[in-house]
Amino acid sequence: MSIQLADYPEILEDLGPHAAEVLEANWYEAARVFGRRGLESYLQGASSLKALGRGTDLVLAFIESAPQVAREIGEQAVFEMLSMAIRMFSKTSAEVLALFFTSAPIVARRLGELELFRGYLLLLDQLLAQAPRGVRPMLGKIEVLLEKMTLGGLRRWASWGISAYRSDFAAQVEFFGLNTPQSLAVLQQERRGVLFIDVQRRLIMYLRALWGRDFFLRPTSGDYETREGYQPYIENYFIHVPDAYDDVENAQGGKTAALELYRAAAAHAAAHVVFSRYDPRFELAKPLQRLWIGILEDARVEHLAIQKFPGLFPLWQHLGRLPACVEQAAEPETVAIMDRISLALLDADYADPHPFVANAREAFIRVLAAEEDVYDVLMAAAEKLAEECEKSSWNYSVQKDQSESPYRDDNRYLWTAPATDWSGDPLSGGQAQVRKYVSIMEMINAVDVETAGDDAQEVWVLATEFYDDDGLTFNEKEGKTPVSQPVNYSEWDYQTQLERPLWVTVYEKHPKMGDPSEINTMLEQQKPLVQRLRKLIEAVQPQGVVRTRKVEDGDEIDINAAILAMTDIRMGQQPDPRIGIRTRLNIRDLSVMLLVDLSESTNDLLRTRSEGDVSVLHLAREATALLAEALERIGDPYMLCGFDSNGRHDVEFYKFKDFDAPYDDKVKGRLAGMTGQLSTRMGAALRHAGHLLDQRASQKKLILLLTDGEPADNDVRDPQYLRFDTKKAVEELNRKGIRTFCLSLDPYADEYVSRIFGQRNYLVLDHVDKLPEKLPQLYISMTK
Repeated sequence: MSIQLADYPEILEDLGPHAAEVLEANWYEAARVFGRRGLESYLQGASSLKALGRGTDLVLAFIESAPQVAREIGEQAVFEMLSMAIRMFSKTSAEVLALFFTSAPIVARRLGELELFRGYLLLLDQLLAQAPRGVRPMLGKIEVLLEKMTLGGLRRWASWGISAYRSDFAAQVEFFGLNTPQSLAVLQQERRGVLFIDVQRRLIMYLRALWGRDFFLRPTSGDYETREGYQPYIENYFIHVPDAYDDVENAQGGKTAALELYRAAAAHAAAHVVFSRYDPRFELAKPLQRLWIGILEDARVEHLAIQKFPGLFPLWQHLGRLPACVEQAAEPETVAIMDRISLALLDADYADPHPFVANAREAFIRVLAAEEDVYDVLMAAAEKLAEECEKSSWNYSVQKDQSESPYRDDNRYLWTAPATDWSGDPLSGGQAQVRKYVSIMEMINAVDVETAGDDAQEVWVLATEFYDDDGLTFNEKEGKTPVSQPVNYSEWDYQTQLERPLWVTVYEKHPKMGDPSEINTMLEQQKPLVQRLRKLIEAVQPQGVVRTRKVEDGDEIDINAAILAMTDIRMGQQPDPRIGIRTRLNIRDLSVMLLVDLSESTNDLLRTRSEGDVSVLHLAREATALLAEALERIGDPYMLCGFDSNGRHDVEFYKFKDFDAPYDDKVKGRLAGMTGQLSTRMGAALRHAGHLLDQRASQKKLILLLTDGEPADNDVRDPQYLRFDTKKAVEELNRKGIRTFCLSLDPYADEYVSRIFGQRNYLVLDHVDKLPEKLPQLYISMTK
């Protein structure tokens, strides 16, 4: 039986109404990523943070970030994050703790591994102890830092700042905020070529294309200088590869791309997973025998893989030559001999006079010829080669003599017994949830488990709606309202002149349905206005092919103009050189979004000359419907949206009509169900609208914002804060090529709206009752 939020009334009461609402909005996501005990610990963690008495923002940040962290790297990371916050409690402010929680999903996504996340928490603990003033600016820039550095690079960058500015608090803030040349220089020094997190999906698809099965890749971090931790390895069926690779230089001065190095390492490790198996005799072998077992098994799995996929040979051959291209001296180092032998077993054309190379080739031929009990032959060959090395007094050290191959793993997979015999999906412990699509009769005849929740092992889904006898669907009567994934956006703080990363959370919510006949009745009442708009629309509709005469560089020659020019030449007069005709296709490549402010103030009644006392919301609904009618006739793709907010943790975004959706009774019903509530966090809504509009391929993009007041929210006291943030959002949209135009119904808007949107990108409507007529006319005039 799944856990319900209503089962914990004491915790909800302790958290308060606002935190309880945010918790309810995030509950479905939490139920998907947490187990039963994890959900209980999640609730207890929120309650414990509330008991600290550091304000609500800290609790809300944890409630929102914890499911996202758990989705990325598992629920254990959430508990360690919470434990770290408790340790930080007495060392820093609540604002820094909230920023720590808010930035945690970014860190989890960029690191992608629990062990690396633990290393990040240890780094924060060290930073709090030695350079506490640097924690807040570093958290504010953590996304930029982890996009360019690995965890090891971040650790060395932070250590440089700690040692250089241990007693200079002002310099700490500047360094960890990336505001000094020294900070940027160290960052550039630690920057790596390709980060694993940026190519992880491509590598997984690459291995899936080769072997037709899934492999699980994880990053591993280490000390780049000593190469400790920078060698791939396989453990419990997971392939661990370095979290970053640089391009590799060869002896001729050329370079091998880091992505090719990742592909070679992943393909080699995957070949081990496919062809190798654990043998208890390997674990009991002597160090020198293990060396030869590893060399021969590496060559065997590569040989088998190349037989299936010949294209792997040039990839491994090129990288194998890099460490083997050393001077073939009489007594070379042990590492060089190992790498030359590995290359000789891979490439039959590689010539090497060393006697161990010839002996290894003979042993490898016997291993390949073994049809059964191949590991018996391999063990015997390894023992014989190890004896020859001992007779030659070959000095070998397990710690020092490590292969210089840039792509081969450390072979621990061969002599380490698997901890668990996975029979299912390793990531879910063999209990992967299955979504099964069935027919109506299968659904009716099946046994229905009423107590099953979101964590059920098998979920049956109908491809179409299923109606009850009263005409309503079972989904409408019994189903849960879908909740979108939370989308986080940064917000601009004008006082510090810095962005607050992932500060606000936007939820796309389904609008309530009303009666579509109300919209049809309204359009019938506004019939004279619709007729006037129709005449304006005819003037802006695309005209198809347009021919422009009297141009010099036209697509074709205007015969009449050419004859007149020749006549002028014969008469000794100066001819008109504009004898061309230019042909162009007149089309409207434009996408537009109408964004309506649905805050509580839209319920205010206004005295109009024609309809008496009506609400601003009623006029906005009429204007939206008339604009939709106009856009339907023009043919421009458009989207109708609305927004309101209840603090930075809950910005509600409603889609009344999507770009590709038809304008039908369903859309009219949503418009009729418009309601006004809560506040106006305008910057977050504009950023989300811009994100949706940026996905369109149109040449021109326009956001029409309809509002009755200035940006405001219930958790912001400074009236200038959200004004500057909205201005910053408008500037960001302009850089993306999205124009924003504001139609304000606030008679006092001139004081602030021009500073936010610019001199030519706003209009204050003095007569509010003219809104239904003015909005479509405004759009037509702007897009001629």
